[in-house]
Amino acid sequence: MIITRSPLRISLGGGGTDLPSYYREHGGFLIAGALDKYVYITLHRTFVPDLIVKYSKLERVAHASQLEHPIIREALLLLGMDGKSIELTSMADIPGGTGLGSSGSFTTALLKVLHAANKNLISPAELAEQACHIELDKLGEPIGKQDQYIAAVGGITAFTFHRDGRVEYRPCKISEETLFNLEDNLLLFFTGYSRSASAILKDQNDKSKASDPAMLDNLHFTKELGYRSLAALEEGNLDEFARLMDVHWQRKKARSTGMSNAHINEWYDHAMANGALGGKLIGAGGGGFLMFYAHDKRRLRHAMREKGLQEVRFRFDFEGTKVVAQN
Repeated sequence: MIITRSPLRISLGGGGTDLPSYYREHGGFLIAGALDKYVYITLHRTFVPDLIVKYSKLERVAHASQLEHPIIREALLLLGMDGKSIELTSMADIPGGTGLGSSGSFTTALLKVLHAANKNLISPAELAEQACHIELDKLGEPIGKQDQYIAAVGGITAFTFHRDGRVEYRPCKISEETLFNLEDNLLLFFTGYSRSASAILKDQNDKSKASDPAMLDNLHFTKELGYRSLAALEEGNLDEFARLMDVHWQRKKARSTGMSNAHINEWYDHAMANGALGGKLIGAGGGGFLMFYAHDKRRLRHAMREKGLQEVRFRFDFEGTKVVAQN
């Protein structure tokens, strides 16, 4: 049996500029952080000829090409595997559709387990590119590249997306004290809403392709916020980082009518009135997790509990996608 895990993520600035429809014309930049919340994939050999796949559904087929699950099907075909006598199972600490990049984490964990089964060594960058190839090229999803890359690489990382498709990344130069304060003072609350990132990002993607002036202006400004957020983190100025999160969220809401709703706006305003210095909705929008930076964490937690929002506590993951068990 082989078990792999891949971390979920939060975007810390510049999110949205990683879509090809934007960076191919203008270049993209963002910061993301990997969380100690994971997607797990297990693989083991069986004594039956069929391929068995367990996720929210159960599939049993004679060949990988017959699978309904698009990512698993394309990953097996990409690696030239028919899937015979293999059983694959997926699990996750947090369900999909909640804004933490679960699809990218799933794809990188899946590819890692398949490479391990074939005894192939693969670098984080290669792993991320293969995951992007499956989701963006093979399946045509209108999504970006940050989820696959931060899942594969881990850490708190700055990514530059070049016009020719190359992705450069480096770990953010954050002091130990700043890292501990960031982990202690960033709080995640689940809104109770799940949604499809693809549906929300399609609007941004279409407008970017059409060179919509308002969308491009929004994304240019968002990219600048990414650079300013990186500077704030590396200087240890977390209050400024929190302020920039709020600016980011106000601009992000203007990107699409599906980005927020009355409940999310009410919860956000309530948090800002009860100790939060800044915050935003994580992911494409429309649901998932609200993230806030606060010094008075006790007050903020109490205020969010009053509204019925559940907190998910976390630390950052610095290992990225990895094999956790193999025998």
